[in-house]
Amino acid sequence: MAEITKDMMIGDVVRKHPETIEVFINNGLHCIGCAMAGRETVEMGAKGHGIDVKKMVAELNKVIKKK
Repeated sequence: MAEITKDMMIGDVVRKHPETIEVFINNGLHCIGCAMAGRETVEMGAKGHGIDVKKMVAELNKVIKKK
C-alpha cells in the first residue's frame, strides 16, 4: 500500500481512503469536500489552516494502515 505524502491532493486522498476524513476534520481541516480539496495538496491545506503537516501525514498513514 502506498503511503500518503504531503504532495498528494486532498481530494485524491479522501476518495482513495475515506477513512482519512476523520483525521482531516480532527486536525481542523474541515473543507475536505470543498472545491479547493481538488486543487490543494495535503501540505497546502495544512499550512493554510495552521496544521503541522508532518504530524497530520503521520496520522493519515496510521489510519490507512489500520484498514
